[in-house]
Amino acid sequence: MPTGAFTIESPPDPGPKRERHGFGKIPHVLEVPNLIELQKASFEWFKTEGLGDAFASISPIKDFTGNLVLEFGEHSLGEPKYSVEECRERDMTYSAPLRVRVRLITAESGEIKGIPDQEIFMGDFPLMTAKGTFMINGAERVIVSQLVRSPGVYFLTDVDTNNRPTFNATIIPNRGAWIEFETDNGTKNDETEGTIGVRIDKNRKIYATTFIRALSRPDLGLDWESDEAILNLFGNSPLIKNCLEKDKEIKTREDALKEIYKKLRPGEPENAENAEKLLESLFFDDKRYDLAGVGRYKLNNKLEKEFRAIAELIGPKLSEQPAIEKKSLTRQDMLAVLRRLIKVATGAKDEHGRTTHVDDIDHLGNRRIRSVGELLQNQFRVGLLRLERVVRERMTVQDIETVTPQALINIRPVVAAIKEFFGSSQLSQFMDQTNSLAELTHKRRLSALGPGGLSRERAGFEVRDVHHSHYGRICPIETPEGPNIGLIGSLATYARVNKYGFLETPYRVVRGGVVSDEIVYLTADREDEYIVAQANTPVDPISGRITTDSVVCRYAEQYIEEPAPTVQLMDVSPKQIVSVATALIPFLEHDDANRALMGANMQRQAVPLLRPQAPIVGTGMEYRAAKDSGGCVVAEEGGEVLSVDARQIVVKNREGQEQPYEMLKFTRSNAGTCINQRPIVEIGDTVVKGQILADGPSSDEGELALGQNVLVAFMPWEGYNYEDAILISERMVKDDRFTSIHIEEYECEARDTKLGPEEITRDIPNIGEDSLKDLDERGIVRIGAEVRPEDILVGKVTPKGETELTAEERLLRAIFGEKSREVRDTSLKVPHGEKGKIIDVKVFSREAGDELSPGVNHLVRVYVAQKRKILQGDKMAGRHGNKGVIAKVLPEEDMPYMEDGSPVDIVLNPLGVPSRMNLGQIMETHLGWAARMLGMYIATPVFDGAHAEDIAEWLQDAGLPEDGKTWLRDGRTGDRFSRPITVGMIYMLKLAHLVDDKIHARSTGPYSMITQQPLGGKAQFGGQRFGEMEVWALEAYGAAYTLQELLTVKSDDVVGRVKTYEAIVKGENVMEPGVPESFKVLIKELQSLALDVKVLTENREEIEIKISDDDVGERAQEIGLLMGDEDPRMTQTVAAQREAEAQRAASAVAGNGAAIPAPADEEEEEEDLDDSKPIAAGPLGGDTATAEAATHVASTRVTDFEASDELAVEEEKPPEEEEEDQGYVLEEEDEEDTEEPAGFEEEEPAPLTDPVEEF
Repeated sequence: MPTGAFTIESPPDPGPKRERHGFGKIPHVLEVPNLIELQKASFEWFKTEGLGDAFASISPIKDFTGNLVLEFGEHSLGEPKYSVEECRERDMTYSAPLRVRVRLITAESGEIKGIPDQEIFMGDFPLMTAKGTFMINGAERVIVSQLVRSPGVYFLTDVDTNNRPTFNATIIPNRGAWIEFETDNGTKNDETEGTIGVRIDKNRKIYATTFIRALSRPDLGLDWESDEAILNLFGNSPLIKNCLEKDKEIKTREDALKEIYKKLRPGEPENAENAEKLLESLFFDDKRYDLAGVGRYKLNNKLEKEFRAIAELIGPKLSEQPAIEKKSLTRQDMLAVLRRLIKVATGAKDEHGRTTHVDDIDHLGNRRIRSVGELLQNQFRVGLLRLERVVRERMTVQDIETVTPQALINIRPVVAAIKEFFGSSQLSQFMDQTNSLAELTHKRRLSALGPGGLSRERAGFEVRDVHHSHYGRICPIETPEGPNIGLIGSLATYARVNKYGFLETPYRVVRGGVVSDEIVYLTADREDEYIVAQANTPVDPISGRITTDSVVCRYAEQYIEEPAPTVQLMDVSPKQIVSVATALIPFLEHDDANRALMGANMQRQAVPLLRPQAPIVGTGMEYRAAKDSGGCVVAEEGGEVLSVDARQIVVKNREGQEQPYEMLKFTRSNAGTCINQRPIVEIGDTVVKGQILADGPSSDEGELALGQNVLVAFMPWEGYNYEDAILISERMVKDDRFTSIHIEEYECEARDTKLGPEEITRDIPNIGEDSLKDLDERGIVRIGAEVRPEDILVGKVTPKGETELTAEERLLRAIFGEKSREVRDTSLKVPHGEKGKIIDVKVFSREAGDELSPGVNHLVRVYVAQKRKILQGDKMAGRHGNKGVIAKVLPEEDMPYMEDGSPVDIVLNPLGVPSRMNLGQIMETHLGWAARMLGMYIATPVFDGAHAEDIAEWLQDAGLPEDGKTWLRDGRTGDRFSRPITVGMIYMLKLAHLVDDKIHARSTGPYSMITQQPLGGKAQFGGQRFGEMEVWALEAYGAAYTLQELLTVKSDDVVGRVKTYEAIVKGENVMEPGVPESFKVLIKELQSLALDVKVLTENREEIEIKISDDDVGERAQEIGLLMGDEDPRMTQTVAAQREAEAQRAASAVAGNGAAIPAPADEEEEEEDLDDSKPIAAGPLGGDTATAEAATHVASTRVTDFEASDELAVEEEKPPEEEEEDQGYVLEEEDEEDTEEPAGFEEEEPAPLTDPVEEF
């Protein structure tokens, strides 16, 4: 029987406020554990034990002579300097000072140098917040747990070139050299040739007998130097005999050691003594080789029988098995591994008649979780090892008499290692905060990627596939689509991690066909030994006896039918096999797995709505998901509510102490959605510990509420819901049912430049008063102002470069002060396509004592909020993977309506159901309709929910048709449709893929430096890609002129596009296109291959192709057209301003009669542009307006290096979620960008055209 069974007594949870009618028939045995325990427990372990272990691993540090010894003692973490909220506001890291006691001892006298037990500051260590996240530089991050191969020994099989099986055993340590034993079948097909070889750290093979001989230590009583002794150890195995045959020359331990040294250190003189030292340090030295507790545990478990056999053979010198504390290998480990390998290779049976099997590396008994604590400890250890090197070096340099611990220790490497981990590790990710569920799921994510894990390219099908050992540990449903499928998973609801890092899941203990109240947590390899019944096995509620004679059970990977008395364990709950997001899908059992996967993933992308609504048809998991996500305010202790307002709730506890709970109001989440908490208690209410006091951004009465309950009809409507499109009623827009608030943060810093400090001011050159109307006297926009694209948020001026002043100018400067200085406008403006209301402004300045980055004097942050109503082009989805894009918002009066006159809210296409096989949505529709009519809420748990009969019964009770279909009438004509239609309530989500973030148009804009083609993507203000297939489409229609201009003047014909633009502006006819720049690039490339390429006409006359045309640049500047070497972020408005400037200059010139050439020396000055300034730098001191206009564009040129930096897409994206450009995706419906943070624009390959569009 499993050991360690216990009876669960969890503190009673106050439970949700809202009553739900539950359809679950299986009794609730065990509460779902705290859902972010994985993160919190792991970090707690790190603080209490992990840090101490890391210090112990390098302590004591001795210098090379052994004179000085530095010892580390106890460590302590202080109090954090700022609260989490302050850190968010100031862009700080939420951390506490780490101090450690250090003593320095001289070995000869044993005296302690300096202050005894001096406390040394080891840097600020980031702390975990109560929500299980880290606040790093003002951004909330999550450390994702990693799923890696466990240290230990693995027996695997493979085939050789003749298709015969070979077997190998590999001992994998936590750190240290790998050692592999492998069988070799030789050339013939009989047993006479088979041998066993050993590889150390992937080096050349040595015969196993040589290796064993070298391990012999007669001085320790471990003597197996002779052939007979070796054969005796391995039961006269033919494989060992063959090794001895092959390796006749090596007879003594010395020979063996020399042979090994020759293979490991080729080219160095052989020496038995050195070889012995090498072997000792490789495998038997705790500093160099570490199995970790888990590796030793796995070895002892797997090789238990072998250890016993070896102890009997060798006698009292060896214990039955190495102690669990032993971190390095022992000689008996090697012997045991070899013995077991021989059994595996020969197919020997044990005393129970079972064959010794090879291991399955995808089994969860062989893969373990590295959570936050361990990942941090490893990183911290790396920092300490670097520190150790520094300390050793300093010990040799410094004077022994005067040295102190403080002088030896340099904490830089430790601090850097931690910073590097949080800032740039693949497992430290920017928290997905679209809604509470996204936040919760991110903390429960398991990734097989990352340092020491797999890489996307190498991972095969087996690693990604669902394995029988995932049952109750990793969700078989929730995983991203795309390149990471199966490599990133989610923890199952009841799973927990044990002290060795293996996943455990709970089972009820069954004795003699009676189910007891005892619960036992088992790891995957322990579970394989038992016969486990499913949670829905019929059990008598009073006696607990299983009521059927035979039960369908699991035994390892088989499904078997067993008589009731032989059952040993039973599942705790039907939802224990799925993750939280999957457990939120009602009628999951009726959905195809592929669609359920999409449903689970899309719930994470639902945008929190203005008025959240809990689902009418839920699963009963909504309450726990909302509570554990950290989005709600939860009472820390019971008491009475004293006061409630929108910002704070005060609760008085039994001792009469008052505890205030602050609420977050309209703050921005990582994903740009709005976090707003609303109180749900009233004055005088009595609350208990753990009760929810305030709802979060996506919760309603303490339950997760990601969408809205809407009335749906499944019918085609005029083709507007063809191909999964969705038709919605205008009522959804009017009632703000799917309206969400989005908050964008813009920041503007005033820095010191080489020419003087930038200044935040209202006094901006060449800006009319109407543009400044919303700015206050400081030049910062007022709270409450409505802003549109290109409005000024923060007025800022930057000093311009100046020529040497004349005496007169200096006099004027002295008289009139600094006013006459030349400045240019570098204000922060609202970007393209953004608008909204200013809801908050934060100003930080160096004078006020705020910590700012070097060179920054002022920092202004402006928060712009926008209400986004639902509109055409937004993506919506249900919980069953039924996603679509809104094709039309139809007036309420035109929507189909029921016989009682109520119009439906949304019309979905019935063809979206049969082929997708997600019937859950139909069940939900029927049950939702009945529940709504009866005014009830419902919980239908996964795999234990309502059946078709229950639904029919409910429909009858509600006085609705039993088949859930009703007659609808056409809202436009009032006529009945030809047949009854399925109508009901369905829960719909609005996803983060909003059309406002995606719509984009351009006529002219920035061009790529090399190809001169327009850039790609909204973030770069790029053009639309006109690719190969689009060209075929035009060719098919013979639209030659359209095609020609798309490939030339609308793309990279530099001369042609300037002339075309000019012709359009002046209303003339468009000229002939010229030669595209990409053609010139092609010619240059061919010339670089030493090919003399010429372009000829039909009459074989050479056409001269100019590589650059200076006149074009000047023309372009005159008409204000962008050329391609400008700041890529420069917008059309700026272009228009430049155009206006150019026209003013031109008219000024026309007035003066002649153009004034720009000074010649400006070209050289251009190189010295100041790096610290924003890139769009102005001209460097021209003497007239014309010169200014003429050089304006030239001076904004960006060096290649800077440009590449500027073009990098700013939005942070978790590394394992980067998506490669898949080229053309023909089947839209299944292309799903589950992992894309909102607002992330993928940089496309440089587009080919730039159609001049009117928006």
